[in-house]
Amino acid sequence: MQKLLSELNFDNAVNYHYDCFPPITLNYQKIMHQLIKATDAIARFDQMLKKMHNSEILLAPLRNQEAVISSRMEGTISTMDEILKYEADYEENQKDYNNTRSDVIETILYQRALKAAQKALVDGQPLSQFLIKTTHQHLLSFGRGAQKTPGLYKTEQNYLADRTKRNILFTPISPERLQEGLDKLFDYIQNNDDPILIKTAIAHIEFEALHPFKDGNGRIGRMLITLMLWSSGVISAPHFYISGYFEENKDQYIDMMRDVSENNNWTDWCIFFLQAVEQQAIRNLEIVENISSLYDQMKLEFSDVLSSRYSVNALDYVFTNPVFRNNKFTNDSGIPNSTAARFTRMLLDKNLLITIEEPSGRRAALYAFEPLLQLVRV
Repeated sequence: MQKLLSELNFDNAVNYHYDCFPPITLNYQKIMHQLIKATDAIARFDQMLKKMHNSEILLAPLRNQEAVISSRMEGTISTMDEILKYEADYEENQKDYNNTRSDVIETILYQRALKAAQKALVDGQPLSQFLIKTTHQHLLSFGRGAQKTPGLYKTEQNYLADRTKRNILFTPISPERLQEGLDKLFDYIQNNDDPILIKTAIAHIEFEALHPFKDGNGRIGRMLITLMLWSSGVISAPHFYISGYFEENKDQYIDMMRDVSENNNWTDWCIFFLQAVEQQAIRNLEIVENISSLYDQMKLEFSDVLSSRYSVNALDYVFTNPVFRNNKFTNDSGIPNSTAARFTRMLLDKNLLITIEEPSGRRAALYAFEPLLQLVRV
């Protein structure tokens, strides 16, 4: 570790803003215009969620999309198709990772950690340090992350570095003052009266500046955004993800974080975050509208092709599982076995499904519902 640090340049490193959190004042006159725009955009997105009678079915792909993008920001490269293929072969509680690429495993773990955190909130757990540590334990439970003390706070100083240029960009809070910093952060989350979008902006950047874990801080910090917006009621379902905007503006994102610590510039960070919320809400709304329109269109097509009272069962299954093994469709779709087997043949004939893998021995065929995948691939 010391040898690695000695090879890096600390000349332009920014240090954590000791004793400056939470910010004493924000320039609300400067923030207000963007706050209104972000509030309006996310409210329109949430109205769309509320109108959907089956939002969990239609929006499950967004969680996969978020897992792919958020993991990609940390250098973990996987595709939506790889994630869905893994899910087609393994149940939620299975951990057969041995023949799976490590990048795919890390993305799968992100998705499962986020779902577990959302379930914990539904079950009545508060948004607390315990929940964050448990979520981190899920995130780093296997593979490369398992060696980086999952669920435990850091005990050594960590850094944010630009490894290509060998520069240290930011030095987070020291391990000795970490618990004090986290206590302040969660007191702010639970008790401060700032508008929730402002509170989420400040809590997110403070979490990243604390960098409390040895690894996985960026991914946990982005989950915190969704969990705060949902638990506060800003969104009625846990389907607002912001990593796409952060990935596209990653350099500015890091610069804004450095500016908070270097110049106490919380106001401009809040404006940047609110721009991210607005733009991501507009983009998410477009995706959701496209998915909803596709569902309505496919409802008619499936009914026409299948001519069965089980056509909606088939449709809901392929929207929830756009890549699936034929035997799982037969067993889990709620359709009689012989009827389900006939359905897949009919949908293949009409090109509503495509074959990814032909059946081989005891292994069932693997199919994809390509119209949905085309909308959510990243």
